[in-house]
Formats: sequence, structure tokens, C-alpha cells
Amino acid sequence: MCVREVKLSLFGFGNVGRAVAEVLLEKEALFREKYGLRFRVVSISDTSGTVWLPEGIDLREALMVKENFGKLSAWTSDYEVYNFTPEEAVREIDAHIIVDVTNDKNAHEWHLAALKDGKAVVTSNKPPLAFHYADLTEEAEKRDLPYLFEATVMAGTPIITLLREGILADSIEGMEAVLNATTTFILSQMEMGQDFERALKTAQRLGIAERDPSGDVLGIDAGYKATILHCLAFHPITFDDIAVKGIAEVTSGEVRRARERGRTIRLVAAVEKGKVVVEPREVPLGSPLAVESHENVAIMRTDLLGELVIKGAGAGLKETASGVVSDIIKASLHLREV
Repeated sequence: MCVREVKLSLFGFGNVGRAVAEVLLEKEALFREKYGLRFRVVSISDTSGTVWLPEGIDLREALMVKENFGKLSAWTSDYEVYNFTPEEAVREIDAHIIVDVTNDKNAHEWHLAALKDGKAVVTSNKPPLAFHYADLTEEAEKRDLPYLFEATVMAGTPIITLLREGILADSIEGMEAVLNATTTFILSQMEMGQDFERALKTAQRLGIAERDPSGDVLGIDAGYKATILHCLAFHPITFDDIAVKGIAEVTSGEVRRARERGRTIRLVAAVEKGKVVVEPREVPLGSPLAVESHENVAIMRTDLLGELVIKGAGAGLKETASGVVSDIIKASLHLREV
């Protein structure tokens, strides 16, 4: 098999970025043998700077530096560290695919710059799509470039691929989904007798909730994801067009009374054409929506298939890396054909 080399620029080298690097390392032989692809990471950016080496960065060494020193800028003995803005890095560095695993809320600007520069984009970053879906996907289509974002919703569970490629003959009538694992964990702790504050502290102690948990508990994360699902299933909208209420006001009494009725409270996103509502809702214990742990689930209703349930990991480093690296492979195979 003829092996094609694909140059990657990786933006973000926190937990997810390192998980992506580890998958690229561990499965290098598989990707070469199965897909005829060899990946060369030519740059890595974290908040301290950008390491850029056109011949390719040693990922094992990069992982070691980050683990030992906490920042790429400590790598000065072997590599020059550049203080590029993301847009400067996108324009300056010769790469086939820009991989964004940051939380940069303004990343749509450099995603667009990458597309205009003829580069494919793979991202797990939700706000660019939740606010600028139409601009980004139209630019990508105009240039016949991949703009892929599987890991933005349900980590590596392929709901995006299903909606984009899998059920093209169906019209989606609506969907209900549980899309945030942190709130599921907190609500589960409340079912075991903890109040909201204590359950949140438990989640933070275990690393399930962020130090600033507002994105999860106020429903913002689930809202971003539900917005993206609406864009795929129906037509582009933005996060500003939807209704969101988180779990911060859910009381222990409400949780207990729901259990007494054979029900459980989950943060549910209801997605219908032109309408998205994210709110805590009672669901029967036997419902697919009564997920546990880090699982996410979506129940879709279509005109041909009827009810379709997709369920799987919605969080986790390996799981998110699965979605990101799958998109890198998909983008590479598309670029090989053009």
C-alpha cells in the first residue's frame, strides 16, 4: 500500500491534546497498514507558546516535557518556542490539518483562516460551532475541505457521523438527549442523599467537575451540544436562540420525590425543528434517558426508522481522543482523494 504523509498542527496540549498524541503514537502502525497514512505533527501549541519543527516533533518527548514541566515553553534546549497567536500559527505553519482541542471561544476566527488557507480543520471545541456553524461549514463546503467535529457531542460516540452521513434518507422529527455527564454524576450523588453543594464538591474532588463548574451545572455545555445537533438535524441556529436551565436549583427533596415515583431527574435536551430546550426533567427509571456515570444518550425520532437510540461514553480522555483521531483519519482520506 502506498503510504501518504499527513502534516498536523495540534492546538491544545492539555489532557485531551495529550490523549490525542498518545493515540497517534500507539496506533501509528495500524493507521499506516489499514489506511496508508503516516501522521507527522509539525507543531504543537499550548498556552505557553508554539513548538514548530517542519521535520516533525517527537511526540514521546513532547509528552514527557509537558508532564515534567507543565508547559511546552520549557523545551528550549531542543526546540525554538514561538509566541504565535493561533491565527499567526495557522497562516505560518505548513500543515494539511489544523487540530483544535482547545477551549478558545474565539477559535472560529482561526478556523476560518485555516479553511481560507486551504487547510482542513478537526475540532472538539464547541463554542465555534454553537455560535458560527453556518459560516464555518459553508466556508468548508465552498473549498471542498473537511471541517469535522465528532468530539464536540458525546465524545467519541459517533452521533455527528450518524446525522451527517448515516441516515441521509430520513427526516428527523425530533430528539431528546442527555449530553452532560457531570450533571448526571451530581444528580446521582443527590439520589444517594447528598445535597447539591456537597454533590458538586464530590464531583470536583474526583476531577469530574471543573474548578469553575458553571459550564456544566448551568446547562451551557449541554446547550452548546444541543445547538450543534439542531444545526445538523434541521438548520443552523446559534446558542443564543435556545432556552437553557441548569441543575443548580434542583433540590434534594425533588430528587427524592422523583425516586419515590419510580423516576429520576436528568438534564435533558429536547431538540425539535426551530426549538431547543435544555432543562432538568423527570424521566422513568426504565427510559434510555436514565443514564448513569459518564454515559450520554440520544433518542432520535425519524420518519423512516422510527425511534433510534444511540448511547455511549460522553466524556473521558480516551473516548474524546477516539472522536478526534477518527476525524483526523477521515479528513486525511478525503484530502487524499482531491
